[in-house]
Amino acid sequence: MRIVVQRCARAEVRIAGAVVGKIGQGFMLLVGITDTDTTADADLLAKKIAQLRVFEDPDGKMNLALADVGGAILSISQFTLYADCRKGNRPSFIRAARPEQASPLYDYFNQTLRTTYGLTVQTGRFGADMQVDFINDGPVTILLDTAELTPRS
Repeated sequence: MRIVVQRCARAEVRIAGAVVGKIGQGFMLLVGITDTDTTADADLLAKKIAQLRVFEDPDGKMNLALADVGGAILSISQFTLYADCRKGNRPSFIRAARPEQASPLYDYFNQTLRTTYGLTVQTGRFGADMQVDFINDGPVTILLDTAELTPRS
């Protein structure tokens, strides 16, 4: 599972011109799911994101988590995070999970952020053509990948 975390001042997602998700300060997440991901991967990244200390404290140091600043999350499904561009100029998405696997895991991830960590989470619509608008604050952009966060055997 891969997630691009972008600290934002605000973010919103539109489908067919209508706003379907909108937040103020917080995280704009692009969530990519591969064919080997499980709920354990979603749990790991939900915990990491909930505890990620990238908001400034009164001394100007990145020391506060999302809940500390009353922030929210805009979570967008993003299968293109698993694009393979090694051959030619047209990306292959063979590593991206099929919708019947990815959609429930994406929903599980967002629900875990809500219920386990008490965070406000807005979303787009899985598989929809979406327009995302946000202001990256900092800018702060962090890539989290379970392949790099879990021990290899």
